[in-house]
Amino acid sequence: MTGQFHADNLHHYMFTNMPSKLITECSQTLKEKGLTIAFAESATAGRLAAEFSLTENSGSVLKGGLVCYDAEVKTDVLGIDADFIEKYTAESEEVTEELAIRLKNLIKSDVQAAITGLTTPGGSETPEKPVGTIFIHIVIKDRSVAVREVFEGAPEEIVLLTADLVAKTIINELNS
Repeated sequence: MTGQFHADNLHHYMFTNMPSKLITECSQTLKEKGLTIAFAESATAGRLAAEFSLTENSGSVLKGGLVCYDAEVKTDVLGIDADFIEKYTAESEEVTEELAIRLKNLIKSDVQAAITGLTTPGGSETPEKPVGTIFIHIVIKDRSVAVREVFEGAPEEIVLLTADLVAKTIINELNS
């Protein structure tokens, strides 16, 4: 089977949309303002950090990221109390805010973005919080913004829409 998988195929299937235009624009905006960014990613599982790493400004804006998909990572690495997660669920506005706030102590940056949510069934979904519900919390220096959005589609579509929403939110906040 050697030689049947070519780089052309890899490029076509994996890299045609990375980074997105909004992420490229966000990275440029961060660079122009002299700001750095870090991520605590649950639902997006590292997609934002990966896309930002592919922008031409990555070396000057991206500090790093933490994939905290499992609740144990949220408690063990970021120090969020397990009872707090149990009270609000791992996919909630409250836990997402804590992720963003605590990320600053782990990775020093000017902007912290945290993302949780439900891209597949089996989490904390309810009729009020269906699959597709995403929570974003962004801290920019001393300001913070929370976003809740419900997307429809396959898990990858939800993740891609979320990544663009994070970038768009940061751009809007930095330009306001």
